[in-house]
Amino acid sequence: MTEFQSLNLLLCDDHSLFREGLAALLRQHPGWRILAEAANGEEAVQLAAELKPDVVVLDVAMPGMNGIDAAAAIRNETPQTRIVALSMYADNHYLQRMLKAGANAYVLKNEASAELVEAIETVMAGGQFISPALTQTGAETRHRSADVDRTALTAREREVLRLLAEGQRTKDIAVALSISPKTVETYRGRIMLKLGIDNVAGLVKFAIRAGIATVE
Repeated sequence: MTEFQSLNLLLCDDHSLFREGLAALLRQHPGWRILAEAANGEEAVQLAAELKPDVVVLDVAMPGMNGIDAAAAIRNETPQTRIVALSMYADNHYLQRMLKAGANAYVLKNEASAELVEAIETVMAGGQFISPALTQTGAETRHRSADVDRTALTAREREVLRLLAEGQRTKDIAVALSISPKTVETYRGRIMLKLGIDNVAGLVKFAIRAGIATVE
């Protein structure tokens, strides 16, 4: 029997069938009440502010406002609400970004049926839960969501990345954007840090995959 007999929850995932599965799993616990369901980050932030749930179960990769930005907004609006991130990406880069945004737990979607309840109970007890698949392997995969990573970059960083991916030299980028070569290098370093990519070839591949640049 679960230790927490009364909980109010908000579910957010852009796939309705997956949300229904989560709802069915959580409703097996008497006293656990699903206040509302959201299909995107904007809805999740609005509903969290209105309903002030005990726990928000939040998908990481969604169209529009992604889970990372939504988590930060929810943490700002209702700091007492626990946030359980759900992700199909076993990737330490996303894990760290979600934790920095304010998530209390990170659960892999393919393990949700086995781990979600434990994650909720852990965060309600004041702890942090991370899927064992991440902690055991230190997973660092490049199979990421280009949509999520692209939103981590500012408009100027995307422009610098586009020019880099198109093969422009630092001084040419500086002229094109009316900034100094040193500033271009600063942007490049910041982009690499945000994306967790440590070489230009990797930046080019990402830029193409994310639709920031095209190669003829």
